[in-house]
Parts: sequence; C-alpha cells; structure tokens
Amino acid sequence: MTVATQHIQLDHGTGAVLSGELVDFIARTLGDVYVGEMEDSAVLPVEGDRIAMTTDSFVVDPPFFGNGDIGKIAVCGTVNDLAVSGAVPRYLTLGLILEAGLSFDQLERVLTSVRDTAREARVQIVCGDTKVVRAGEADQLYLNTSGVGFFLREPLRMDAVRPGDAVILSGPIGNHTVHLLSIREGLGFESRVLSDCAPLNLMIDSVFAAVPREAVRSMRDVTRGGLSAVLHEYAGRMGKAITIDEQSLPIQHETAMAADMLGINPLNCANEGCLAIFADPAAAADIVAALRGHEYGRHATVIGEVTGREGAAVVLRDADGRESTLQPLRGAELPRLC
Repeated sequence: MTVATQHIQLDHGTGAVLSGELVDFIARTLGDVYVGEMEDSAVLPVEGDRIAMTTDSFVVDPPFFGNGDIGKIAVCGTVNDLAVSGAVPRYLTLGLILEAGLSFDQLERVLTSVRDTAREARVQIVCGDTKVVRAGEADQLYLNTSGVGFFLREPLRMDAVRPGDAVILSGPIGNHTVHLLSIREGLGFESRVLSDCAPLNLMIDSVFAAVPREAVRSMRDVTRGGLSAVLHEYAGRMGKAITIDEQSLPIQHETAMAADMLGINPLNCANEGCLAIFADPAAAADIVAALRGHEYGRHATVIGEVTGREGAAVVLRDADGRESTLQPLRGAELPRLC
C-alpha cells in the first residue's frame, strides 16, 4: 500500500494532495475495470439509438458479510437493474462517501469486490467521485453507482404482461435478509444461509438465447420489499390478480426457520440475486431449463400465474387448494439491508 496513512482522514476529502492519493489508490485497486481519464465527464460511444440508465445508492448494514460486501452489492444492484430492462450493461459510475477512520484495508476490500464483480459482469467503471465525512456520519462508507446499458433487443416492459402468463422465480428468496440479520443478531444461521448477491446479466442472456424475445414479457430483480413488492406492483399495474402456489416457492429450510424466529415473512425479504420473470407459459419450461443451466439459477421454478381475475390482488394457494390474500407491506418490517 503506497498511501501515507492507514486510515481515511477528513483531509482526504479536501481536493489536495491526500485527495490525489485517495483517487490514485481507488484507480489502482479497480485496475482494468476502471477506464476513466480523470476528466470531469466520461466520453462514451453510443451503440444504437436507445440506452438504458439507472442509479442506486447503497447503505448496507453490515457493509461486510459472508458472501460479499457493499462493493459487490453496488455492482450487482446496478447491473441487474439494467439487465432486467432487456439492456446489455456496459458502463458504471462509482461514488464513495467515506467516513474518517475507515481503514485503507477495508476500502481495498470493497474496491476489490467492485473490480472482481465488474469483471464477472463484463462492465467497466468510467468515472467516479469521493467524499469524506466525519466519523459517525456515514456508517463506515456509502456507495452510489449509476449504470448505462445498450439495447440489442426490444426493451422489456411491465405493460407487456398479460393474463395466463407464467411467473418464474430464478432462485430462493429470503437468504440475503436472513444472512445479514443473523450476523447482526447473532442467530448462528450465517454459515448455512448465504447472501444470494450476484450479477445476473449473463444468466439473463442465456434465457434470451433459449427462447424468442417475445416469450419473455417482463423481468424484475427481487430486491427491497421482496417478492411481495414485485407481485403487488405488477398486479396493481394490470388490475389483475396474480396467483402463487405456496409449495412452489423456493425457500431454504434454514431461511424459513430463521424467518419464523424473527417474525418476518420471507416474501417480504430483500434479495440481491433473484429474478421474477413473467413469460409466455408455452416457453416457461425452456426458460426454467436455461436458468437452471447457470450457477445462479439452479433452483429456478414456476411459482404461479397471472390470472384474468379482476382486482390488483396477490393470492397464495396452499397445497390443499385453499386461497388467501397476501397483503402488501406498508411499513418497515425490516431494517435496511441494501
């Protein structure tokens, strides 16, 4: 490490010599995924006549966990937001708010995760920003990323979903929430329930390689608010009920146990590597097969369907065929996790 101090200081945010050392440290650690030129704006080639853009901020608590850290989540969250719109993610920005007292070893760990995840997702970081605040003002560090993607196919939109469409889930729900809460509360589940944090764009590409574009109506990454929030958003948009088979929901046994102990519903839990796909039922089996052929989709399954029933409801059907209505979450059942 070639910085003059082992910890972030307020003077690293002044724009003077220490700021230059910090920026140089960030660029060197990110390595080949950083392609910016230290100008005030990045100049990017535009491939086609439409681009996708998204932005997100990350305030993960705890910022370091068993299957990643805030840096990995920042790349995955932005890449996945672009990919579920049908875009090919290409470029990210990286903004860091660093708290005085953060060690350079911790910062290097986060930046290494950013670099490695960006390489896996095949995206590049083109510009960024750093700010340093006083100790106690930023919970160690906060990140912001914006992303740009290009459309090589028609964009995916919620309005394309129609009655009869299958609802497919790419993997287990609730693991990210349970993993982080287990670390916070000392529940002992964190070694058995890992966060699902992952970049999903290459898995999405495998779906489009397996079925015609029109067979995939819409996608959404299942993050804050969990699967319940996604389903209620779509049901509300269409004014149609969505029915889910409870026994089809992929929930890890330990996740269900921990959720029961904590008094939370796995359907409301945040995830960081899970897709909900709305698709032509005739293509559902091929989509599931494509997902299961990827390491992040091994537990993919059809969980329900969009019905023609009027009303923006999400209906759960148990093994005996009994139906109940899943109520939308109105407040904060869970602390911040992403």
